[in-house]
Amino acid sequence: MSYGIVLEFEGVGEDAYWSVNKRLGIDTDARTGYPDGLLAHAAGPTASGWIVVEVWDERSSQERFMAERLGAALQAEGLPAPSRVTDSELVNAQALG
Repeated sequence: MSYGIVLEFEGVGEDAYWSVNKRLGIDTDARTGYPDGLLAHAAGPTASGWIVVEVWDERSSQERFMAERLGAALQAEGLPAPSRVTDSELVNAQALG
Protein backbone atom coordinates (compact mmCIF):
# COMPACT_ATOMS: atom_id res chain seq x y z
CA MET A 1 0.00 0.00 0.00
CA SER A 2 1.33 3.47 -0.87
CA TYR A 3 2.48 5.71 1.94
CA GLY A 4 2.25 9.48 2.15
CA ILE A 5 4.22 11.79 4.42
CA VAL A 6 4.29 15.53 5.04
CA LEU A 7 7.37 16.95 6.79
CA GLU A 8 7.21 20.49 8.17
CA PHE A 9 10.41 22.33 9.14
CA GLU A 10 10.41 25.52 11.20
CA GLY A 11 12.98 28.17 10.29
CA VAL A 12 14.26 26.28 7.25
CA GLY A 13 14.34 27.90 3.82
CA GLU A 14 14.99 27.16 0.18
CA ASP A 15 18.79 27.39 0.38
CA ALA A 16 18.87 24.70 3.07
CA TYR A 17 16.54 22.52 0.97
CA TRP A 18 18.89 22.66 -2.02
CA SER A 19 21.91 22.02 0.21
CA VAL A 20 20.33 18.85 1.56
CA ASN A 21 19.47 17.69 -1.96
CA LYS A 22 23.07 18.28 -3.05
CA ARG A 23 24.40 16.35 -0.04
CA LEU A 24 22.02 13.48 -0.91
CA GLY A 25 23.23 13.44 -4.53
CA ILE A 26 19.80 14.35 -5.88
CA ASP A 27 19.91 16.21 -9.19
CA THR A 28 16.41 17.48 -9.92
CA ASP A 29 17.32 18.63 -13.44
CA ALA A 30 18.69 15.23 -14.44
CA ARG A 31 16.07 13.46 -12.29
CA THR A 32 18.76 11.29 -10.69
CA GLY A 33 19.73 10.31 -7.16
CA TYR A 34 16.22 9.90 -5.85
CA PRO A 35 15.79 7.10 -3.29
CA ASP A 36 14.28 3.77 -4.21
CA GLY A 37 10.54 3.69 -3.61
CA LEU A 38 9.90 7.44 -3.88
CA LEU A 39 6.94 7.96 -6.22
CA ALA A 40 6.32 11.71 -5.90
CA HIS A 41 8.01 14.66 -4.19
CA ALA A 42 7.07 18.32 -3.80
CA ALA A 43 8.47 21.02 -1.54
CA GLY A 44 8.03 24.70 -0.87
CA PRO A 45 7.96 27.55 1.60
CA THR A 46 5.45 28.06 4.39
CA ALA A 47 4.86 31.12 6.57
CA SER A 48 7.38 29.82 9.10
CA GLY A 49 9.67 27.46 7.21
CA TRP A 50 9.57 24.69 4.63
CA ILE A 51 7.30 21.77 3.79
CA VAL A 52 8.03 18.51 1.98
CA VAL A 53 5.23 16.27 0.67
CA GLU A 54 6.05 12.78 -0.58
CA VAL A 55 4.37 9.61 -1.80
CA TRP A 56 6.27 6.36 -1.39
CA ASP A 57 5.64 2.82 -2.59
CA GLU A 58 5.49 1.72 1.05
CA ARG A 59 6.31 2.95 4.56
CA SER A 60 9.44 0.82 4.88
CA SER A 61 11.06 2.56 1.88
CA GLN A 62 10.62 5.98 3.48
CA GLU A 63 11.81 4.75 6.87
CA ARG A 64 14.93 3.23 5.29
CA PHE A 65 15.70 6.50 3.46
CA MET A 66 15.26 8.51 6.67
CA ALA A 67 17.48 6.15 8.67
CA GLU A 68 20.20 5.65 6.06
CA ARG A 69 20.42 8.99 4.24
CA LEU A 70 18.09 11.87 5.11
CA GLY A 71 18.63 11.99 8.86
CA ALA A 72 22.41 12.20 8.40
CA ALA A 73 22.08 14.85 5.67
CA LEU A 74 19.88 17.05 7.86
CA GLN A 75 22.31 16.70 10.74
CA ALA A 76 25.33 17.43 8.53
CA GLU A 77 23.66 20.64 7.32
CA GLY A 78 22.88 21.63 10.91
CA LEU A 79 19.14 21.49 10.31
CA PRO A 80 16.49 20.51 12.83
CA ALA A 81 14.35 17.43 12.66
CA PRO A 82 10.89 18.13 11.25
CA SER A 83 8.74 20.08 13.68
CA ARG A 84 5.68 18.21 12.50
CA VAL A 85 5.18 14.95 10.61
CA THR A 86 1.85 13.85 9.19
CA ASP A 87 1.65 10.47 7.49
CA SER A 88 -0.87 8.00 6.15
CA GLU A 89 -1.23 4.67 4.44
CA LEU A 90 -2.82 5.90 1.22
CA VAL A 91 -5.91 4.33 -0.27
CA ASN A 92 -5.85 6.15 -3.61
CA ALA A 93 -2.39 7.19 -4.88
CA GLN A 94 -2.33 7.62 -8.65
CA ALA A 95 0.00 9.29 -11.13
CA LEU A 96 -2.20 11.60 -13.15
CA GLY A 97 0.34 12.89 -15.65
